[in-house]
Amino acid sequence: MNNKRQILIVDDEPDIGSFIRDVAIDIGFKATAIHQPNNFEQLYSSDFDIIILDLMMPERDGIELLRFMATQDATAKIILISGYDSSVLHSAQKLASEQGLNVIQTLTKPILYEDLETLLSNLQFSLNGDSKEARKSLHLATTQELQNAFNQDELQVYFQPKLSFSSGKLVGAEALIRWNHPEYGLLLPGIIMPLVEQAELMEALTSEVLQQSFQQASEWLKDGLNIKIAVNMDSCSFRDLNLPEWVEEQIRKYHLHSGQIAFEVTETTLMQELVKSLDILTRLRMKEVALSIDDFGTGYSSLSQLYRIPFSEMKIDQSFVMHATTDAEALAIVKMSILLGHELGMTVVAEGIETQETWNLLSDMGCDVAQGYLIANPMPANELTEWIIKQGHIDYLELTTMP
Repeated sequence: MNNKRQILIVDDEPDIGSFIRDVAIDIGFKATAIHQPNNFEQLYSSDFDIIILDLMMPERDGIELLRFMATQDATAKIILISGYDSSVLHSAQKLASEQGLNVIQTLTKPILYEDLETLLSNLQFSLNGDSKEARKSLHLATTQELQNAFNQDELQVYFQPKLSFSSGKLVGAEALIRWNHPEYGLLLPGIIMPLVEQAELMEALTSEVLQQSFQQASEWLKDGLNIKIAVNMDSCSFRDLNLPEWVEEQIRKYHLHSGQIAFEVTETTLMQELVKSLDILTRLRMKEVALSIDDFGTGYSSLSQLYRIPFSEMKIDQSFVMHATTDAEALAIVKMSILLGHELGMTVVAEGIETQETWNLLSDMGCDVAQGYLIANPMPANELTEWIIKQGHIDYLELTTMP
């Protein structure tokens, strides 16, 4: 049985296609290269783990092939390559993302052997670590099992810490859902969310995350740890105009401070319930609940939303942060976002901090808060408490007395 991961390379220049194929084979992939894009549909299969695609080709360009893959609900990791400037690659990457495709990297010709070898080696490692179990679970887990998960307390909130760039102070944590499936083990949001949407359980899930977050914030406070928890809010949360009053009740119930809970809201979410969102979010801010605009720079009208909504925090999307050290356009967006956020009196958070180089760059630019795998993975509440003590962050935390 051949368990090698499969790569399909599409480039109208046979020499380049053969070069990429040979590097992939040396690393351990099963690689196929074609130089006639008209043959793509006949050769395409969901068995391909990675597709490397040239954008500029005669007869049919890469954009047309991306469009075809979108109709096939392709799940392969896609690498785009082009001899044109990086702005063309960025536009193609954004288009692919809007179509539900997973573009993980872009490369500009000429392609250096070292860069290609490093990229494919990292992919080989990550794919083999996955072993397709996540994809298998996605197909096997059912909406009925998800319904049962709510009743069996299988859904658990994990927390990813956020640190201050300037002092190393722990300033909070983001609440992220996990599913402790009795058969498949720990399932991540990429598996959970499609089932939630299919079963129309988004409102129930948001409520579950909020309740666990309120309760955990209270338990931490009893232990003398004043940890600010950020919760992602879906558009369904902004259908109920009584949400601010409900939040206020929960804060009183759990003896919390208003500043201990923050809501992270994407621009896409705002657009779905614009009028009610403005009503609800304004009243939440009046009750001193922190509001963060999430994935800044990727939505419909960022500046318009900043003008309308009284946000206290801006969270720069990780797609810009992660490429800021290697991509001039991503760097420019990050730099201008920090300046804009500070001009508007907001705390600026960079998510996707995965290397020390990225940390240093964002710190030098005056970003306020860091979040990412360089700091720590999301973890259960008890593990985060241990991590805080081990890292010495206990010295930074505000010790409080329960009222």
